[in-house]
Amino acid sequence: MATLSNRTMTRWSAVALACAALLAACGGGDDSPTTAGPLALKTLDGTAPVVVAHRGASGYLPEHTLEAYTLAIDLGADVVEPDLIATKDGVLIARHDPNLDYSTNVASLPQFAARKKTTQVDGETQTGWFASDFTLAEIKTLGAITTDAERATVYNGVFKVVTFQEIIDLVKAKSAAKGRTIAVYPETKNPTYHRALGLPLEETLIAQLTAAGWNSKTAPVYVQSFEPSSLKTLRSKGLNTRLIQLIDADDVDLKTGALTFAAPYDRPYDWFKAGDTRLFSAMVTPAGLAEIKTYADGIGPWKPYIVPVKGTLDASGAVKDLNGDGKVNWADATTQTPTTLIADAHKAGLFVHAYTFRNEQRRLAYDYKGDPKAEYLQFYRLGLDGLFSDFADTAIAARRDYLTEMGR
Repeated sequence: MATLSNRTMTRWSAVALACAALLAACGGGDDSPTTAGPLALKTLDGTAPVVVAHRGASGYLPEHTLEAYTLAIDLGADVVEPDLIATKDGVLIARHDPNLDYSTNVASLPQFAARKKTTQVDGETQTGWFASDFTLAEIKTLGAITTDAERATVYNGVFKVVTFQEIIDLVKAKSAAKGRTIAVYPETKNPTYHRALGLPLEETLIAQLTAAGWNSKTAPVYVQSFEPSSLKTLRSKGLNTRLIQLIDADDVDLKTGALTFAAPYDRPYDWFKAGDTRLFSAMVTPAGLAEIKTYADGIGPWKPYIVPVKGTLDASGAVKDLNGDGKVNWADATTQTPTTLIADAHKAGLFVHAYTFRNEQRRLAYDYKGDPKAEYLQFYRLGLDGLFSDFADTAIAARRDYLTEMGR
């Protein structure tokens, strides 16, 4: 852990920051230069964009572990983000999926072999081991693993699954120790699914935030969900924190640059259950943003809603392998003209936190030239209010460069 942290911190601190003086000529015959004030930021409230550590320092360590959250805070993250699901005994834990097979070593533990089953999660058939069949004590015997097979696996099985309460305790302790406020950004994960199991997330989340003294608009808390009904339930049951409507899509058609919408990423699952046939894309229209403003404070769109990407086609109409790696994927796409979503959301009174930013070249559009900071800078310059990153150190280094160029 210490070796990894030192290595990442060295890379972070080695980023060279440019210094620029902004000069303005005085009128009235006085041609002596004066230093101009800092340029205005385009964020909704005029402050610097926030960096949210997506599932902790998940680019370096297995996600949603105390160690990943600790490292993210030590790297300078403003906010840490846990996805919340429920155990059999109703405890909120940090996992991205109810299916524990995706992010733990449960499949390797013979004592739990009989609990493997096939079930439906948000209309999708999944086979594995599900958190709702395990008590917290049993889940604490599992080890977390990386969910990205191309990232380091050396820590697989070493760190334990963490509860939301443990994250609250960590954030409070780290805030006190570092002398700065660190925020939390929980997501109600698969809330319709959990409610059907008799394990609703909202009431428990409200109780824990209230007990922490964090049930106010100014508390260091953002609460997010893909399902509008979950956010509306939270508000109606007394949660007063900032709420964020997440906005998804399935993929990008690299031939056209258009977003694609296939289940279960086509619409919020509560919309599907209610017979609402609108897609997530309806949320980014002026009418959709106005509707969101009635129950939330911000939106969390997938990045291509803001900066679309598109492949380059050859004479036959196929997408070119621009980087010559033998694969055609995101790394062969180039960015297109940004949309007006950030400005539209700001006009509606909503802040915008986009997801998810990552360092790997396979996840960067071709014209970023393998430099993740180039992507961050583009989004910061567009007025993005915040972002989710697996590599908070890179996000913060890019933010420093951005603020320097803005005279701050």
